[in-house]
Amino acid sequence: MTNLASAATTEAQADRAKEQAKARRSMVILYVVLTLLLLIYSLPTIGVLLTSLKTNAEISREGVWNLPDSLSLDNYRAALQDGNAGPYLINSLKVTIPACVLSIVFGVLSGYTLAKLPFRGSDILFIFLVAGLFFPPQIVMIPLFRMFNSAGLYDTLWPMIIVHAGFGIPICTLVLKNFFATIPTAIREAAIIDGANEIQVLLRVMLPLSLPSLAVLATLQFTWIWNDFLWPVIFTRSDEVRTIMFGLASLRGQYSVAYGTQAAMAILASIPTLLIFIFFQKYFIRGLTLGSVKG
Repeated sequence: MTNLASAATTEAQADRAKEQAKARRSMVILYVVLTLLLLIYSLPTIGVLLTSLKTNAEISREGVWNLPDSLSLDNYRAALQDGNAGPYLINSLKVTIPACVLSIVFGVLSGYTLAKLPFRGSDILFIFLVAGLFFPPQIVMIPLFRMFNSAGLYDTLWPMIIVHAGFGIPICTLVLKNFFATIPTAIREAAIIDGANEIQVLLRVMLPLSLPSLAVLATLQFTWIWNDFLWPVIFTRSDEVRTIMFGLASLRGQYSVAYGTQAAMAILASIPTLLIFIFFQKYFIRGLTLGSVKG
């Protein structure tokens, strides 16, 4: 009996060792595949970074993918001084931050109201708001241009702020309404019994619970607005109010395209969105997985 028990134990240990080895091989394969995908996905960024560190002559002679002969920041200096990247970046921040904040604030108010304070016709209002997601912005270019021009706002930052905030409200309302609906009503009722009004319930109870959703919306809204090229073309004509994406597209050398300077400006333009993602990374990942697991 002792020999049989020992043999069974040895066999079980061998099976466990095989399973562990199989699991390790699977993890190694997974990490290799993920590393390859990361390298493939990063190739454009690597090419732009290498280009930003080369002179135009070196780019023409050696191409994009060769390492630079010597690291040079001349393209970055040219982007900031000759390419006007500094004012463009500031204008983009002046547009993106207010538009992002306004769209999220209105999304919070409408989402909370529709989820926790329903009224007659609230479903119709929700459908009306969400319908804005399927509304092509190109349809309203001419009416908006005429409206802002007649209001004296053309060639200012206000049209871009207003339009981006308006087009951001539907997605913010949809996400936050669905999130607030998942929060148990008993939490709101307990806060009201303790003497809180609706504003206090929203600010002190609902908003802290909705940080993951707010982080997702802040990241997506900031990225979408920051990368927008259409509305700066429509609503601006002077460099003083143009954004970084328009400046990046219009950057040219005297006789040819300034590839090195364009690459440097592209790197500078990507830094704010990268910082936003790093800052909200923890909540962003949690927000993406909300609702994926029940129970």
